[in-house]
Amino acid sequence: MSVTDRSSLSTALVFALLALGLAGCATSNLFPSPSPEPAPAPAVVPTLPPAFPPQDIVGRWGLAAYHKEEDRARIEVAAANQCQQPYVITLGGSGGVMMHLADQSQAQELRLKGAPGGKTYIGLDGEPPGHPQDREVINFDGRILILRWMDPEVQGRYGTMVYVRCAPEGAKRPAKPKPKAKPKPKAAPKPMQPPIQQFTPAR
Repeated sequence: MSVTDRSSLSTALVFALLALGLAGCATSNLFPSPSPEPAPAPAVVPTLPPAFPPQDIVGRWGLAAYHKEEDRARIEVAAANQCQQPYVITLGGSGGVMMHLADQSQAQELRLKGAPGGKTYIGLDGEPPGHPQDREVINFDGRILILRWMDPEVQGRYGTMVYVRCAPEGAKRPAKPKPKAKPKPKAAPKPMQPPIQQFTPAR
């Protein structure tokens, strides 16, 4: 075999290998491997009217918190005793209430957001009910407001918040009932003295 023939054979082999490589690329493009399906987005909870209007929680509140449900009654009493330094909730400029988010030193306007099942949350406007920065209303009867943080880490640090409504400013606190005075013992009757008889000397 001449040098020219060998050179032609080498060139033919190179072209053949290139053709096979291009064919492989074309085949891989014609039959792409299936890509994994994206995870479905979590369902968005619809925002409904809250169970009560924001005006209902405006006012002065004694504030305390508990971590165990069995401590709730004791903490309600402790919260009522905090009215000397009350937590004040006011109306915001656009229909919300001024309260604090977790770890925030400044109050900001929060919304009352209703959710299916009669639930109510307090949190940022524009976020769906049950957002991690929300608090769920566990109980509200006009006098006691109980809120639970949705973020488990924040709930673990702060606990369930108990607000007890304070008496209106200037109102007198109910006086403690005075103990009943013991009845005084009746004085013993004075002994009756016999009438004094006039002595007449004998004549």
